[in-house]
Amino acid sequence: MNIRNTGLVLRELNGVAELKNAELFQKEIWGKDDPPDNSDILLAIQHEGGLVAGAFIDDRMLGFLFGFPTSQCHVQHSHRLAVHPDSRGMGLGVKLKWYQRNWCLDRGITHVRWTYDPLRRINAGLNVSRLGGTANTYHMDYYGQMVGINAGVPSDRLVIDWDLNSPHVEALATRMDLPQSLLRDESLTVEIPRDLDELLASNLDLAISERLRVREELTSAFAEGYRISGFDAETCCYLLSKS
Repeated sequence: MNIRNTGLVLRELNGVAELKNAELFQKEIWGKDDPPDNSDILLAIQHEGGLVAGAFIDDRMLGFLFGFPTSQCHVQHSHRLAVHPDSRGMGLGVKLKWYQRNWCLDRGITHVRWTYDPLRRINAGLNVSRLGGTANTYHMDYYGQMVGINAGVPSDRLVIDWDLNSPHVEALATRMDLPQSLLRDESLTVEIPRDLDELLASNLDLAISERLRVREELTSAFAEGYRISGFDAETCCYLLSKS
């Protein structure tokens, strides 16, 4: 399935040359010291039912998405999503995720999971606000010590659950107004930094302190039965409710 918009095409990668180019693309985004998923692995997983896709204008890759099957046939794990810095502001991240949703539903996959850094505001806005993902699982220092853009603080991660057929996600996908019955009564908020990268560069001790504070607040809320169900970009706060 291709989606075209003023020359933009979202499609699966095709052939070893494009998969090798995806390795270089990953290094540009995550840093040369952060090992990319190599072309051999991408090719094998693609042949076994995984999704390796990109956003292109002509032959130039602007965005990259990689997801693979899990032990549950109806669930895909979405491992990587990236947009080149020169192409940000085009909405490519959300376009790639809706492409992924359609691709999965065409193949009987109804649920997608992925992890992300809970302190990254842009990711929270995409994953929760724009896509309708929810979360109640928190992994402390998930990857251990990391390098590149993730260096300096514990690699904590939230697990996003994306129920592709939920009324909330369906409404967002079709850009419909959400019925009041789908709007949850959020009763807890957890604030995160507005710019993690700036904080890492200017005050590493404060970045670590913020990591530990958000970790404590979210894990305590999850233990009490709360789930992240929204994100307020203006206040930079997660919105949590009991389902």
